[in-house]
Formats: sequence, C-alpha cells, structure tokens
Amino acid sequence: MPDASSCPSSSSASSSSSGSSSSPSSASGSGRPVPQALRRDADFRRLWVGQTASQLGEHASLVVLPLIAVLTLDADAGRVGVLRAVGQAPILLFALLVGAWVDRWRTRTVMVLADLGRALALGGAALAGLLGGLGMPALLVVAFTVGALSVFFDVAYQASLVRLVKRDRLTWATSAIEGSRSAAQIVGPALGGTLVSLLSAPIAAASCAVSFVLSFLSIRRIRRRESVPERSGRAPRAWCRIHEGLRFVAGDTYLRTVGLASAAFQFSFAAMMTGYLLFLPRDLHLSGGVVGLTLAATGPGALLGSVLAARLPGRFGHGVVLVSAAALGDGVMLCVPALRGPSAVTIPSLVAVNLVFGTFGQLVNVTVMAVRQAVTPDGMQGRVAATITFVGMGVTPLGSLLGGFLAGEWGLRASLLVTAAGMTLSPALMALSPLARLGRELPARDVPRGRRPPRPG
Repeated sequence: MPDASSCPSSSSASSSSSGSSSSPSSASGSGRPVPQALRRDADFRRLWVGQTASQLGEHASLVVLPLIAVLTLDADAGRVGVLRAVGQAPILLFALLVGAWVDRWRTRTVMVLADLGRALALGGAALAGLLGGLGMPALLVVAFTVGALSVFFDVAYQASLVRLVKRDRLTWATSAIEGSRSAAQIVGPALGGTLVSLLSAPIAAASCAVSFVLSFLSIRRIRRRESVPERSGRAPRAWCRIHEGLRFVAGDTYLRTVGLASAAFQFSFAAMMTGYLLFLPRDLHLSGGVVGLTLAATGPGALLGSVLAARLPGRFGHGVVLVSAAALGDGVMLCVPALRGPSAVTIPSLVAVNLVFGTFGQLVNVTVMAVRQAVTPDGMQGRVAATITFVGMGVTPLGSLLGGFLAGEWGLRASLLVTAAGMTLSPALMALSPLARLGRELPARDVPRGRRPPRPG
C-alpha cells in the first residue's frame, strides 16, 4: 500500500462533518413526530419505495439464477458454487472504487442507472430463454452484470440516505430503510423460488426485471438537491480516495470491528447458503415454491427486528443488543442440518428458524448501520460503506466456492453444520471488542476512538 502522504489531501470529510457531531441516536428520544415527519417527506418516500423494489429484484434474482441452474440445468454443487461466486465477485472487484466515485457524484443518478442496467440484463436473460439459449454461460454473464450494478446501487443508497435525511431523523430513517431491505432480502428469495416453480425460467427472469423498473421510476422522481462535496481544483486520484476510506475504517475501533465481524459472517453465510439451496430440494425434497415460502418466514422477522432496533438499543445499550442479537440469530442456523423427517415436521421447523434468524439478523443490521453512520463524516459515508462492504462481502465468492466444495466432499449435512458454526465467529468478535461496551447513546464523531472505551450509556 502506498504512503498516504503521496495523495492530495481531501477536505470533504472534515468540511462536511462540521457542526454535525451530535449523535443520530437523539432521534429515538424525539418520540412520534420523527416517523410522522418522515412519512410526510416525499423524497424520502420515493427513495424508500425505490430501494425496496430494487432490493426485492436483487434478492429474487440471487435465488432465481441458482434455482434455474439446479432445477432446469441439473447443475451440481460445484457449478452452483461457481455461479454464486461469479455473482458475488463484483463486490471484491469494484466496491472500493465505487465508494470513492459515489462520494463525488449524485447518488440519484447512480441508482437510476444501476436499476436500468439490471433491468436490461435480466430482460436479456428472458429473451435468451425464449430463444432457447439460456444455458450456464448466459447465467454467468447475467449474474456478474447484476452483481456489479448492485454494488453501485447499494453503496449509493446508503450514502443517499445521509444526504437526504436530517440528522435527528436518521435513526428512524435507517430503521425503515434497513427494515425494507431485510424484508426484501427474504421476500425476494421466496418470490424467486415461486416464480421458478410456477412459471418458466424466462418469465421468472423477466419478473425480476420489473422490480428494477419500478425502482427506476420511483427514484428518478426525487427532487431534492443533494449536498455533494465541492469538487474544487484537481480531483484526488481514485486510489488516494480509496486509501483514505480504508485508513479511516482501519483506524476506528468500531468500524474495524464491524468490518471483521461482517467478513466472518458473510464468508460462512455464503458457504452455508450454497449447500442450503441444495439441501432443501434434494435432502428434504421440497419444491422450489416451498423453498421460497420457508425462506419468506424471515420477512416478518425482519420487520419485527426493525421495530426492535428503534427501541432496544436506547433501552439496553447498543453493545448488548449487537452481541446478544448476533449470537441468537447466527446460532439458530445450527438447527438446520439436524432437520429430518416428513415435510409436516421440517417445514414448520424451517419457518421457525428463519423467523428467528430474520428478527435478530435485522436487529444487528440496523444497529450496526446506526453506529457506522454516527461515527462517519458525511463526506466519507460512501467510502466507509464501500470499504465495509468490500471487507465483509468481498469474501463471499470464496465462501460460495468453499460451500460447494464442502457439500461435494463431505455431504450436505456435514457442510451445513461446519459453515453454520463458522457464522458464530461474528458475535464472538464483537463480544471481545469495545463495540460490545457501547451504551445507550452512540459516540460523537469528535471523540477519539481506539484509545479508550466509550462512555457507558
């Protein structure tokens, strides 16, 4: 890594953070007027609707493509692992560059172009299917394209939220946005499984494209001008801006822990999901529609987790909530490889597991995002989001490949047990860090971190 001193200094981080050192957690104490004000904010509603539709299409496609490979192309575990890895590879390849780029451009433009590109890619997949050419090579191309554009959208919407919403409403806005994201993350796979089961593969791909079109139409109607940092003089080189984001995350105790815990979880979760998508139809003999419906149980859990995330951290402390919720949500997945017997037993058990996983997983997601936003200056939001995405999600292609290898070598049940156990490393890392000692109030930006623990709430 080159010396940071060779990079031109950027004033965006310091200038945009001035006068905003108050904690977003104050929103939780403002009572009912905050969510009412957000509901009256037309631009926030457009972002919320568009982001929800986009996430729905993204996560539906993540299941549609592997299920097409499994159910119609008879792909084995290794090929499914490769397909998932190709779709996740853009996170590793592009996340840091996208973060540096998004911080200097209007997020609305980035989001609408990403939506349009993904709609065209899945529309092309539908056309290829109708013409009889939707084989594994075409699935690989579509998976990579959708994955790359999803990196742009996901980084942009996180930066957009901070630019569009006032600080005192940020906690509630984050809870709403992350609630819909997690709900779409589970409803999307349910929708995808049902589409593949009930409709033809081309129609399933085309249906996913519709979600991106709806997101495009909603987000392009945002009218509020964003407070994009001024680009005076010669712009710093992309690598210098990337390095600045990496150094900021690495130098902050909380953000560094979030990145490491996310990497541990996402690596193990990607490995587990590769075997999971094979385990349900092949060992438990569930149809694509039933697979989707069992996964959909996480949707109500995600909504419940969002409600809890707006209340529990302010009552019990952010650290306690993070560690306990992560331990419960990740630990429950250890029950999956033990499932046996008729569908009358396995289906309700899967529903219960996914409900618990969705509830506590969403509680962790919202709380982590609130911590990240609280300690990050506005001009660094895109790069910090991209850096944590890179560190956490960048390992998912390797996890997917490992999951496919373990499933083929050890069998599905053994691979699920090992990878589910690996997910519990995430709460262990948080429990051993200063993140676990965060109190009821989030830390202010001007408090030096890494030298002393935060003041208990």
